[in-house]
Amino acid sequence: MADNTKKEIRHGEDRHQRERVLLGRRTHEWFLAQGWATRGGAWADRLRAVPKYVVSSTPGDLEWNSTVLKGDLVEAVSRLKQEVAGDVVLYGSGRVAHALIEHDLVDELRLMVCPFALGEGERLFGRTSAVKPVRLVGNRTVGTGIVRLTYRPVRDA
Repeated sequence: MADNTKKEIRHGEDRHQRERVLLGRRTHEWFLAQGWATRGGAWADRLRAVPKYVVSSTPGDLEWNSTVLKGDLVEAVSRLKQEVAGDVVLYGSGRVAHALIEHDLVDELRLMVCPFALGEGERLFGRTSAVKPVRLVGNRTVGTGIVRLTYRPVRDA
């Protein structure tokens, strides 16, 4: 394996070790219902090990290495971003994503585009109080036809 490849793999592993996952309550419940807390395999092991923060107005006992984010969402996520050395990654959770975009708390959007149309559904971002321009900074094909697009906000537009 080339030295550059080894460095990229180590960098990726290090990044994942510093990562925190942010989930809405319904997304957290979906992951649990799908068995992710007990599945085997590298991805499941990593997902199980990473600390998770759950946005919920109905705090209760959480499993799966999870903590409820308390208080105002914007304040709590702002505080979390300052306290965490690595990335805070949001999986799913459209309502949470919309709130974070609205309050300029998103540093990067990573979207997976799947090759089918449902014909209905919710808008991805919903309404915002102002235009939120983004710039495409990366793209790659995953598997057979799924595209991963990476965007960063343009703050000076």
